[in-house]
Amino acid sequence: MSGQRTASGERTGSLGAAGIGVTVAGVLVNGLAYLVPVLAARRLDPADLSALATALGLVAIVSVPGLGLQLAVAVHHARHGSSDTRRLTAVTAAACAGSLLLATPVLATALDLPVEVPALLAVTTAAIVLSSRFLGELQGGQRFLRLASGMAVLALGRYGGVIVGLLFGAGLTGALTVGAVTAALAPPALARLARAPRAPSGAPPLTVAQVVAGCGATLAMLVVSYADLLLARQLLPAADAGAYAVGTVLSKGALWAPQVAAVLALPRLARGDGRSRTVALLVTGTCGVVLVLASTLAGGLAFRLAGGPDYAHLGRYAPLFAAVGALYAVTFVLLNDRLAAGARRAAAPLWVGTAGLVVVTATVRPRTVPGLLLVALGTAVVTTLAMALTARRLTPRRASPPGDGGR
Repeated sequence: MSGQRTASGERTGSLGAAGIGVTVAGVLVNGLAYLVPVLAARRLDPADLSALATALGLVAIVSVPGLGLQLAVAVHHARHGSSDTRRLTAVTAAACAGSLLLATPVLATALDLPVEVPALLAVTTAAIVLSSRFLGELQGGQRFLRLASGMAVLALGRYGGVIVGLLFGAGLTGALTVGAVTAALAPPALARLARAPRAPSGAPPLTVAQVVAGCGATLAMLVVSYADLLLARQLLPAADAGAYAVGTVLSKGALWAPQVAAVLALPRLARGDGRSRTVALLVTGTCGVVLVLASTLAGGLAFRLAGGPDYAHLGRYAPLFAAVGALYAVTFVLLNDRLAAGARRAAAPLWVGTAGLVVVTATVRPRTVPGLLLVALGTAVVTTLAMALTARRLTPRRASPPGDGGR
């Protein structure tokens, strides 16, 4: 497929090159995120290791609105062209960072964190959210190669400083301090990367409701896909809970492996391109089938790679874990399609699915890995079908190109 030009005149490049670029950037992001705890386990004592893991988890949770902001900006930009999103971005970043600062006494006491850590995490969180605006503009403008570069820049800022701090023996607070500094450098770098000539535009402003919808959808996707893992700690014996956690590594791999299709399709979905949804679903579904088949043939190896030789005997469950992730990957594409079409309560099936999972597990109270896994798989099947049915009933609200700012 030949390249196209954005409203600024920049060529988007072929989708093949864009897909490779975004995929490589995604691998870098996940690789750096994985490297931090691996390195920390060798550089920190157990107490500081646990504190660092908790700190990174807090950043991941509190920066979820940044993912929603990126989604909202991308859809709005693709549908209407460039508009001023600085104020909403600043408010979102301030709210996320401020929540950490306000919670400092609770976090320091309840989680046994050094009192300065929440402030450092607030800096990192603000940087992530501010960067999300520029990533959304690049995605919505279909400047995918620059989007890939932006993802890499943010990953290096978010994790690179922490890695450097650990390598130089800076300890917990030192590593987080270096990480906060490098993270703060990401937004200005991304601003330069996303810069483009702005033509006069009568585009409507991005609204709070659009950002809230994006945040709600992102949060719903994370909650429904992690709910079974959280329930495993409550329902299963410690050894089985650990085994279930290893299995969810396969689920998350099947969930995130094909996400490049959703990233590339989103701007076209926002412009009412139904063919893009078909292609994204086909690519995502095919990837899921391949991963399930691969885990069927090499389940023991998959568990060995994910958790070590002690878990290889659980290989017979690998296809079921992979199927859960594959189904939610399809759900994610459908969710993006509903958001791009301006659907209200786009994430409702996901919240219903989560509630159903909690109710069923509370009633049945499975005490084994396969017992909980079957409930999780059933939830994934029902949630995906519900999302597909609501997507079929939805009539996409097609947006015409903004003036001459179309492709």
